[in-house]
Amino acid sequence: MPPINKARSHIAVRGHSLSRLRLVLTVFFALDGFVFAGWVVRIPAIKEQTGASASGLGLALLGVSAGAVVTMLITGRLCRRYGSHPVTVVCAVLLSLSVTLPPLTHSATALGAVLLLFGAAYGGINVAFNSAAVDLVTALGRPIMPTFHAAFSLGGMIGAGLGGLVAGSLSPTRHLLGLGLVGLLVTALAGPALLRQAPAGAPSGDGTDPRPAESTRLTARTRRLVVVFGLIALCTAYGEGALADWGALHLQQDLDASPGLAAAGYACFALAMTVGRLTGTTLLERLGRTRTVVAGGTVAAVGMLLGALAPVPWAALVGYTVAGLGLANLFPVAVERAGTLAGPTGVAVASTLGYGGMLLGPPAIGFMADWFSLPTALTTVAALAAIAALIGLTMRRTAGD
Repeated sequence: MPPINKARSHIAVRGHSLSRLRLVLTVFFALDGFVFAGWVVRIPAIKEQTGASASGLGLALLGVSAGAVVTMLITGRLCRRYGSHPVTVVCAVLLSLSVTLPPLTHSATALGAVLLLFGAAYGGINVAFNSAAVDLVTALGRPIMPTFHAAFSLGGMIGAGLGGLVAGSLSPTRHLLGLGLVGLLVTALAGPALLRQAPAGAPSGDGTDPRPAESTRLTARTRRLVVVFGLIALCTAYGEGALADWGALHLQQDLDASPGLAAAGYACFALAMTVGRLTGTTLLERLGRTRTVVAGGTVAAVGMLLGALAPVPWAALVGYTVAGLGLANLFPVAVERAGTLAGPTGVAVASTLGYGGMLLGPPAIGFMADWFSLPTALTTVAALAAIAALIGLTMRRTAGD
């Protein structure tokens, strides 16, 4: 009897520890979305401040994605060496500091340089806390990955909403400085709690290790599957990045929306992403991963066609909302499956490919906006969402669920 009680006590303690870890990770996901959205809603003001053209702004925004992609694979190795929890805390500090820099620039070149630093911190924290979340998903045995990304979207919605409220009265310098201070405060409060938590995949004391086995010699099939999931992440990140970087500008420039209404565009998108991801666990349990990807890509393609080609702001907002619902669970599914297959390396590879979409998106849309029009350029988001759905169909046999 005593050994049974001891085992039950251990399970209860470990379950409580996993719950605390889930809460703390959720805070960092939300902080990331809050800081990032606060930056993107001020892009029109920063564009005016620097005097950049559409293509010049696109090249400057390339700094975010370039910095992210360059650091992602490095972060995967850092997570394996030092653990994903410390890396998450360090990157959160760097993210909070670097978001204050864009308003200090007065040229597209200088803006691109500071966005390179911002992107490096953004990419690093995404790999780190996604790696921690994959371990926690494995330990809990439930597809809860969308809930973490829902926290990111909720943070984005709040950040965009507040940004819209202060856009007309607060300068970008003061606004982004405030974001940096909030980020540092949250990290100071939540960071020690995360550092005290053992990784979710650490040995549980009963001789088992729930972490996904990560071999330095992955099979060819595993590598192919990781790349497939990475391509889905790429198509999704392209869409998220496009709406973050160009959605507000499209509403303000092409549809004559006010600055506040333009900022509401990303808020609607983020709200839809939040709702979609909060229901993502239930959706995955009922439909499975493949059907979720196919349905999501199809819905996103339809929504983004409306968002890009609508003649009035309210219709574009509806399109943004539908696109957000469709894209909501594609990235979480892709990263979680890649991480389950190959650990932090899988997360890093899928994230690198995913943010490669952001790497291609800003300059591609900027140049297409100069050559054709911004609405035409934004239809490429719908095209890539449809491609993600097609990839989901082709992976049904090879990836099972």
